[in-house]
Amino acid sequence: MPELPHVQALADVLTERFAGNRVAALEISAISALKTADPPFTAVAGQALRSVGRAGKFLVFAFDDLFLVVHLARAGWVRASDSVPAAAARPGRGPLVIRLVLVTEDGEPAGVVDVTEAGTRKGASVYIVRQPADVPGIGALGPDALGTGGEGLTAEEWREVLSTAGGQWLKNAIRDQRLVAGIGNAYSDEILQRAKLSPVRPASSLDDAELAALADAAAVELNSALAVARATDPTAMKAEKKAGLRIHGRTGQPCPDCGTTIAEVASADSSFQYCPGCQTGGKVLADRRLSRLLK
Repeated sequence: MPELPHVQALADVLTERFAGNRVAALEISAISALKTADPPFTAVAGQALRSVGRAGKFLVFAFDDLFLVVHLARAGWVRASDSVPAAAARPGRGPLVIRLVLVTEDGEPAGVVDVTEAGTRKGASVYIVRQPADVPGIGALGPDALGTGGEGLTAEEWREVLSTAGGQWLKNAIRDQRLVAGIGNAYSDEILQRAKLSPVRPASSLDDAELAALADAAAVELNSALAVARATDPTAMKAEKKAGLRIHGRTGQPCPDCGTTIAEVASADSSFQYCPGCQTGGKVLADRRLSRLLK
């Protein structure tokens, strides 16, 4: 699933490439992905694209007085092209979700933005709204993981965020978009390993030093990933993300910090990785389906 660094990098690329052009058409291929009916999706035609921004893991296309909001879910992505297909996109079962066709002020083709989704399990969602907060998922977001200035949340801000998480696992809390926006499964693994914190710690139990470590780790991981993503062509961002992860997806490999074999906790539809040496005092966590620590 695209997370904060790559959603922000995509927004930056799309703004630089297409801002100032006008919408010739918004074509819907995956009808089930469109979650709103008022305003109709046709209402964006003729409006200028002012910018593309990010709210948590949502892409936000800002037009004259409407917004196109896209959530890429687990397998969604964005592809941009300078060439405009001769035929309009049609509803179907392929990977295309929507196509945004753009023209210059003079009416000349400017390019297209395709939102696609791989696989058979579809979860991408599209909204046409008057304000981004009209999207339920955006209205419920917690503070952004990079803070208001892009430097990350402070230790005190993390304390406030986690104070409402109670006994929830720390891993789950920092990827709960209602608590803190933008972090997903991959970067939560990276952040917690860098901070040397157990993923199954009660989220509200961190002391001052641990909160400081979490704040530092989140800022370093997210800003480092964002810098790399911004320097990478969008067509290569997925591969770049995978190659840059040190813990997530590395089950069975040595931890880059201590050499301990990276372990995994798996459930029916997801998994996470951690280092027993760095994070759990040498203890190997049981499979999540067993819901306990191996003693």
